[in-house]
Amino acid sequence: MSLLSKLFGGKAKVKDVEPELYKDFLIFPEPVSEGGAYRIAARIEKEIDGEVKVHHMKRADTGTDLDDVTQGTLTKAKIFIDQMGDRIFE
Repeated sequence: MSLLSKLFGGKAKVKDVEPELYKDFLIFPEPVSEGGAYRIAARIEKEIDGEVKVHHMKRADTGTDLDDVTQGTLTKAKIFIDQMGDRIFE
């Protein structure tokens, strides 16, 4: 692990979590490890007109249990998708 990763956190190791398909979007939970806690974060992808669009979502919400944060990430990503739709990629 690099010095910067140790200081500022890095992606947590989410064990065997497959991306979840939701309304034609793929949600890849990627919680970020920060000072003994995990921050909700995900990569959201969707193919539009033959091109894969990507958005990196990061939220202020944190927790200490990786499984709980991973589940929270999926919930927050679905809400975000419901609210924004394809405008996520603008």
